[in-house]
Amino acid sequence: MYAAEVLGSFSASSAMAATKLIRNAGFIGPGFCIITSMKSGRVSTMCRCSVGSKSAGGDVFSVTPSNKYDVDYLGQSTKGDLNVKFEHLEAFVASGFVFRFNMYYAVVNIVNFGSLVGIDGHATLEGPIEEVARTEAKEAEDLLGDLGIPSPSSSRNSPRGIFCSRTLNLRSISAIGYDMDYTLMHYNVMAWEGRAYDYCMENLKNMGFPVDGLAFDPDLVIRGLVIDKDRGNLVKADRFGYVKRAMHGTKMLSTRAVSEMYGRELVDLKQSRWEFLNTLFSVSEAVAYMQMVDRLDDGVISPDLGPLDYKGLYKAVGKALFRAHVEGRLKSEIMSKPEQFVEPDPELPLALLDQKEAGKKLLLITNSDYLYTDKMMRHSFNRFLPNDMGWRDLFDIVIVSARKPEFFQTSHPMYEVVTGEGLMRPCFKAKTEHKCAGGLYSGGSAQMVENSLNIHGDEILYVGDHIYTDVSQSKVHLRWRTALICRELEEEYSALIQSQSHRARLVELINQKEIVGDLFNQLRLALQRRSHSRPAQTLAATNLADEDLTESMQRLLIVMQRLDEKIAPMLEADGEHFNKRWGFLSRAGLWDKSHLMRQIEKYADIYTSRVSNFLNYTPFMYFRSQEQNLAHDSYS
Repeated sequence: MYAAEVLGSFSASSAMAATKLIRNAGFIGPGFCIITSMKSGRVSTMCRCSVGSKSAGGDVFSVTPSNKYDVDYLGQSTKGDLNVKFEHLEAFVASGFVFRFNMYYAVVNIVNFGSLVGIDGHATLEGPIEEVARTEAKEAEDLLGDLGIPSPSSSRNSPRGIFCSRTLNLRSISAIGYDMDYTLMHYNVMAWEGRAYDYCMENLKNMGFPVDGLAFDPDLVIRGLVIDKDRGNLVKADRFGYVKRAMHGTKMLSTRAVSEMYGRELVDLKQSRWEFLNTLFSVSEAVAYMQMVDRLDDGVISPDLGPLDYKGLYKAVGKALFRAHVEGRLKSEIMSKPEQFVEPDPELPLALLDQKEAGKKLLLITNSDYLYTDKMMRHSFNRFLPNDMGWRDLFDIVIVSARKPEFFQTSHPMYEVVTGEGLMRPCFKAKTEHKCAGGLYSGGSAQMVENSLNIHGDEILYVGDHIYTDVSQSKVHLRWRTALICRELEEEYSALIQSQSHRARLVELINQKEIVGDLFNQLRLALQRRSHSRPAQTLAATNLADEDLTESMQRLLIVMQRLDEKIAPMLEADGEHFNKRWGFLSRAGLWDKSHLMRQIEKYADIYTSRVSNFLNYTPFMYFRSQEQNLAHDSYS
């Protein structure tokens, strides 16, 4: 539902008069209620109206249509913006008041009529806009507090925030597509990936590999690492592709070993040598592979399996895990006991319900088959939906067995699922005008979806957990807007807060070394020039005695060496609150971004930890990207 608030600067005793005035102006209908704040003396009128519906407010407001939209100063479409119809504004002004609408907070204020400026139909308030905006923002904050609604800014500064890489006007989005696994439903990683690991190891054992004594260790890897199939290593790279940390098998390599091995190499994900861990589904495979690298190094893998190198071993592990999925035993076990594998989120269906009621077309596009999708969505959604709704009622189009990323790249035949058992018939266009639940299909392509909805490109937002399959390909091939779901952000956010004092001490030590180093370098240059019978940088430096010069350099060198001994282990420990081996998910080193973070910034317009976080932002949110710091900003 959409809520608009009408405020007046009236005393409590004037409530009835204010109410009568508002009703006479045509703004009060059956859906309105009057709220008087005794603390502030304001009279508030709440209107609950669905945009585009016939309910209260439908005759007052208009929505910018797709064929008449403009582009705002940030380059975003104004399609979907809410406007006050001018004829109602005139009626209100005739009553001695001006109707003022704040788009960002969905707040409408009644103020004593001061002036109506301009002849183009736009109502403005008297005085400098800076002062008007300051007052309006303060009133908006107060009202949000009175209503007990958290502001978007408070949500943004929390582990459950939605973070913006590229400005996105959610009002201009006509359709929102969702992946299912690790997006609309979150699995317990230890349970789901643990069982995938068990089935993988069972298959490896049947193939003749020695797996006895091995156990699933999810802390061994994190999302965003890269497998080096040539060397049997797992590496963490920065945004440029330089390797910062590495592990061979299950043993972390020293900084020197990393430098010697990768000092002249960059991680290039276009090369088949590198395998990027895009999603939490990669955890079980990576753990199994790194453990088997140890077995290969120990020489305990039977020669009967043929000559194996690290690349061949990776193929064998991948084959064993693929067999676990194809055989269906893993999914059958999960379907029989979903409560052991799925972490329910009661807020998630409500977030989607808000989006649907706001006029968004909702799509489910998953690689999972119909029977698995239906079982898991029933378990995760139906009990949290109102009025006996089912999960299918939320979606205008449901596509199973989508075969992403090919779904975004090429065209495949599409079939309509016509029975509860999953029987299908060919079709060429998805139907969206179903009386009850949306259309259910298998296969097809993103282009078919666009043609069926008559919605294209940046009018569609796609939400998924896989950097490549979901986010990168939908953006690169179709220019859809994109959102990445990364549940680990919540843990990382908390870990960063825990690490603040540690990082502050580390930065202080590094800054001290920089100052000491600056002096040492200047003295070293003076000594170098003196050895070539040239004057130093200044007269005072030239006149410095040889003994004082060398003594100062010795003292400074000792200080820097001791600082290095202190800084090195602190740098190694940075991020251990998130993962003791790899540090933070989004960082590589103290200041730089990880390769994962670079991928997120490049392909995801917004990113967050779970879909239900949309509940705190409304379907009308204008996500604005933050200023990006440059190396020279601190000097300007």
